[in-house]
Amino acid sequence: MIETTEAILDVIRRLCIFVASCALVVLIVSFGWLVFGRYVLNVTPTWVEQLALLLICYIAFLGAAAGVQENTHLGVALFRDMMPVLAQKILIVAIDLIIAAFGCVMLIAGVELMQFGWGTNLPMLEIPETFRTLAITSCGALVLLFSGTRGILRLLSFRDGSWHLPQEIEP
Repeated sequence: MIETTEAILDVIRRLCIFVASCALVVLIVSFGWLVFGRYVLNVTPTWVEQLALLLICYIAFLGAAAGVQENTHLGVALFRDMMPVLAQKILIVAIDLIIAAFGCVMLIAGVELMQFGWGTNLPMLEIPETFRTLAITSCGALVLLFSGTRGILRLLSFRDGSWHLPQEIEP
């Protein structure tokens, strides 16, 4: 069951990276069009800046969610590594659950922002502001899913006596 769950989460993580990568390609192409339009055609496409702001939100938030799944998010391991192995294991699960709670807060706040921004359009793009805040909401949901699942799987493996931990702190 653990392997299947991790495989599903890995597919979701890869999808996040793929979507963020596609957004980066669109960002680069649109800025190429901006430069071409401004200096060759002498007509500046004004929508590019707003599209860039929208795409940066998706690139950053989807990349952050993928980083949580890959366990590459910012963390200070100095104090954790100085503790006994049992304390390290407990701390790892606590960190997973705290990050999941942070994802839950992002999800709830993102939904509120989406509801608030539905009546306002993004300038130049003429789409609801909700599309920008959807990045925050989806990141919160993914962080909650990734970190919460990892914490639950670790707790379940604790019950079985075989901890499911990152390789660097295996006893």
